[in-house]
Amino acid sequence: MATTVGKRRKTLARPSQLQRGFSLLEVVISMAILTIGLVSLAGVFGLAMASTQESQEDMIAKQMANEVVESIVTARNTAQLSWDSIQNTSDGGIFLNGFQQAYMPAGDGILGTADDVTGAQYVTITEPGPDGIYGTSDDISLPLSNYRRQIQIQPVTDANGNVVPSLRAINVTIQYNTPRTRVPKTYSLSSFISQFR
Repeated sequence: MATTVGKRRKTLARPSQLQRGFSLLEVVISMAILTIGLVSLAGVFGLAMASTQESQEDMIAKQMANEVVESIVTARNTAQLSWDSIQNTSDGGIFLNGFQQAYMPAGDGILGTADDVTGAQYVTITEPGPDGIYGTSDDISLPLSNYRRQIQIQPVTDANGNVVPSLRAINVTIQYNTPRTRVPKTYSLSSFISQFR
């Protein structure tokens, strides 16, 4: 068997088979698509930052409402308040009617009463200062002046419509503004308080 060795001939590729570069039009279109994508991504980052800020304000509102209910229950448990005074002022109690600025508790130590207005010191939140440690001299206190609260204490009725004299409903509504919304947001907490400890 004989073997033949031959030279391979190189064939030149036709012009349609040659690799071509990008045209100017293709580069402009791809840059436009890339720009739209990057601008959209920047918008998502802005939205995420705003949502993070808003969720912090939502958490503050929730804590403020819980604090009001705990204040009332603690005052009842320590006999600081009589059962008759755990009502709104319109019903002969000590808790102010309607929305009020969220002030710190004054002399009686109970949130939402008339003496809070005379003290007129906003509820504050304390953040660590530049050193990042709470409780040091560089801590920053921020007043929560954009929060308002309403405490409604109402009688509870049984299935027959009779008022239960030893039980009342507490509805705390916190109203606050966020940078993203023009309409104030609200957080409501409902609970019950009994005459008995």
